[in-house]
Amino acid sequence: MGLKKNILYSGFLTTSLYIFQFITYPYVARVLGVTNIGICNYVQSIVQYFCLFSMLGITTLGVREIAKCNGDKLKLNQTFSQLFTLNAIFTTIVLAIYFLLIETISNFSQYRKLLYIGATQIFFGTFAVEWLFRGLEEFKYITIRTLFVRLAYVISIFVFVRNSDDYTIYFWIYSAMIVANGIINWSYGKRFVQFSVQPLSLVQPYVKPLIFLGSQLILNSLYTTFNTVYLGLTCGDTQVGYYITATKIENIILALYSSFTLAMMPRICSLMQTEQQDQDNVKQLLQSSFNLLFAFVFPCIFFSEFYANELVYLVAGNGYEGAVLPMRIVMPLMLIVGLEQILIVQILMPSRSDKQVFINSIIGAVCSILLDVLLVSKFESIGSSIVWFVSELAVMTTALYFVKQKYRDITFFTNMIRHLLSFIPMLLIYYLISRIVEQSWMCFLFGFILTLVYGHIALFHVIKNRLYVTFVDFLILKYIKK
Repeated sequence: MGLKKNILYSGFLTTSLYIFQFITYPYVARVLGVTNIGICNYVQSIVQYFCLFSMLGITTLGVREIAKCNGDKLKLNQTFSQLFTLNAIFTTIVLAIYFLLIETISNFSQYRKLLYIGATQIFFGTFAVEWLFRGLEEFKYITIRTLFVRLAYVISIFVFVRNSDDYTIYFWIYSAMIVANGIINWSYGKRFVQFSVQPLSLVQPYVKPLIFLGSQLILNSLYTTFNTVYLGLTCGDTQVGYYITATKIENIILALYSSFTLAMMPRICSLMQTEQQDQDNVKQLLQSSFNLLFAFVFPCIFFSEFYANELVYLVAGNGYEGAVLPMRIVMPLMLIVGLEQILIVQILMPSRSDKQVFINSIIGAVCSILLDVLLVSKFESIGSSIVWFVSELAVMTTALYFVKQKYRDITFFTNMIRHLLSFIPMLLIYYLISRIVEQSWMCFLFGFILTLVYGHIALFHVIKNRLYVTFVDFLILKYIKK
C-alpha cells in the first residue's frame, strides 16, 4: 500500500476517535451527570495506567521489529512470537498487581466492580497486537475494523445507556470495545503469523528496549493523564467530571492538528537522512507546519475563551458550570502542545535525539508531580488544569532549547506574533456582538460565522499565510473555475 494512503488512513483513525467521542460525549454527559461521568473517567484513568505498564514500549518496538522482517515469513513468526510472549509476561505480572491493589487499597473499594470490569481491557489489550498490523502496514484493515467497532460502540451507547444509574453499563460498553478489538485482531492476525511460545533466552534481548521505550510513555503520562487519577484521589468524582469535560473540548480540536503532525513525521524523517537539497525541503515542511498551526489555533483559542460557557453547555449540558474556568485555562494549550508536537515529533524524533526527548519527558513528569501536590488539593479541577498547562509549557520550552542547539536557523516567533496580532481584534468583534445581540445562542452563532469570515480575510489578505493562500487557490482552480 502506498505511503500517501497509509498517511491518509492514519490521519483518519486519529480524528475518527475524537469525532465518535464528540457524538457520544454530549449524550453521555447529560444522561449520567457530572458525578457518574467523573466516576467512569476516574476508573478508566486507573485502568489506562495499568494498560500502560502492561504494554510498555511494545507499540513502538513491535512496529519497528515487525517492519524489519521485510516479508521473511519464518523471521516474522519468530519475531512476533518473541514479542508477544514478552508482552504476555508483563501483562500477567501487571494483572496480578492490579488485583492485589483492588483488594488492599481502601480508596478503590467503592469502585471495585468497575475496576474488575476494567481488567478485561488490560487482558484483551494484549491480544489486540496493533503493532503487528502497523508493522505490516495493514492500515486499511485497521481503519475498517476500528470504524466497525466504534460504530457498534456508538449504537450501544444510545441503546443501552438511558439514565444516570447506567454508568456501569456505559463502562461495560467501553470495555467491550477493547475486548472486541482483541478478539478480532487476534483472529485476523492468524493470516499473517503463527504464534508459538518462546524460551526466555530468546525473549530477553527485547526487555531493555521495551522498558526504555515504555519509561518514556510512563513519564509522558505523568503530565498528561496522571492529573485525572490524582484529582480523583484527592477531590472526588465531581471534580474529575469537570476536568474531563474541560479537557475533552481541547483534545477534540487539537486532534485535527495532531493527525497532520503524525502524517508529516515519516516524510521529514526520511528527508533528514539525505543531502542539503532535501534539508531545505525539511525547512519548507516545518514552515508549513507552523503556518497551519498558527492559522488553526488562534481563532479556536479566542473563540473558545470568549464563548466558554456556551461550549461547555453544548458539549455537556447543565450541571457542568464548574468546567468553564478549567476549560479557559487549558485552551491555550492548543498552541503550546501544537508547538511541542512540531519541535519533538517533527524535529527531535526524526533527528534521533532520543536523549533530549527523554529529558523532556522527565521535566514534564517532575513538574506535574510537584504541582499536583501543591495545587490540586486546594484548587481541585482548576488546579489540575494549571498543572497540565505549566507542565506542557515546561516541556515545550525545553524542546525549543534542544532544537535551537541543533538547528539555529529554525525560527517561528515573528510569524507567530503576526498571526496573534492579526486575530486579537476578533475579541472586540465578539464583545460588540454580545452588546448588540441579547440572546446568547444567537450571539454564539454569529460569533462562529464571523470567526470564519474574519479568519479568511486575515489569513488571505492581511497575514497572507502561504499554506492557506495555496489551499484557497487550489479550491478556486478545482471547483470554481473548473
